Amino acid sequence: MNKFIAQEEQFCAHNYEPLPVVLSRGRGIHLWDEQGRRYTDMMSAYSAVSHGHLHPRLVSALNKQIAQLAVISRAFYSDKLGPFLEKACEITGQDRALPMNTGAEAVETALKAARKWAYQVKGVPKNKAEIIACEGNFHGRTIAIVGLSSEDQYREGFGPFPGGLKTIAFADADALEQAITPNTAAFIVEPIQGENGIIVPPEGYLAKCAEICKKHNVLLLVDEIQTGLGRTGRMFACEYDNIKPDGLILGKALGGGLLPVSMFLSSREVMDVFTPGDHGSTFGGNPLAAAVGLEALNVVIEKQFPQQAEKLGEYFMAGLREIKCDAVTDVRGKGLLIGVEFDPEKITARQVCEALMQKNILSKETHDTVVRFAPPLVITQQEIDEALAIIQNVFEAI
Repeated sequence: MNKFIAQEEQFCAHNYEPLPVVLSRGRGIHLWDEQGRRYTDMMSAYSAVSHGHLHPRLVSALNKQIAQLAVISRAFYSDKLGPFLEKACEITGQDRALPMNTGAEAVETALKAARKWAYQVKGVPKNKAEIIACEGNFHGRTIAIVGLSSEDQYREGFGPFPGGLKTIAFADADALEQAITPNTAAFIVEPIQGENGIIVPPEGYLAKCAEICKKHNVLLLVDEIQTGLGRTGRMFACEYDNIKPDGLILGKALGGGLLPVSMFLSSREVMDVFTPGDHGSTFGGNPLAAAVGLEALNVVIEKQFPQQAEKLGEYFMAGLREIKCDAVTDVRGKGLLIGVEFDPEKITARQVCEALMQKNILSKETHDTVVRFAPPLVITQQEIDEALAIIQNVFEAI
């Protein structure tokens, strides 16, 4: 066994099952193992590396800021946080933002905001607020968020879970309306379910959900941690249904693949429920994260990531659909968030990922049946053609 793999196996908790490759360097859409072998990254760290590995503008912003000031906590103001949050609010159309680090933290922030809003603004009786999510969701792995999950493995051994949490069928607006009660504070939803296998709801689903939430005075919270910032061919995937959610959750690509940066954005009405001491994070909104996050947003806009993802995503999916492979049952997605589903009776998605790895393409399966293709958004058409030739070779050999 490789010595680095052996070290992780011995000293790291076994909460992941990585592919047997040891990576030591990255640049753009490529990764290299410790022996110098080059791979094409088709995972982008679950969209966290949308800008590509070590994007020069982001590295420059990080180096410049780290030489000046990195972490001060929110006990003081900084000259970096305000400009970052102003840009984020400008892009999203939201009034205010609350910066955090990981996506799960931003989701927890959204849930806390929704509950307090329900008590202070909507008038829900104390400790009766309800949150609705969808089956098959993935919003993180904290106790509360796992309490909203329908995945048995995510829940087993971690209960009891907080009350007031409901799940309904995804892509079923009628199910949402039936689940709402006078105590419902919010409905949280991914515009495209990523971890569940790149599940795209029918056109108009989010628009209908927005209409229902407005009718019942329920907050619509859209989790764009994986789908946001250009990944799906729009700046935010909810734009496909032309909606502005009551709350928006961002993460992953917001840190440019260099740092964990996340935030919850919403209206003044919702954000004004927070008072000093209600919520916080030692590292959330630190100057280093803010400097990198601002530059990450600027690059997304200036380099037209959404337009690139839309054009190249259609091209990539068309190429994947042309490959003849009896084990493939579906190719779906939006932009450069693509899932290829396999018949598990013929081959597992893990086996496909291992075969791709042998041919220098790195991806990761989800739920044993789906292989993701979500490269950095800086990929070119020529690089997609090169990847498609390898993928075709692997698929046809199955």
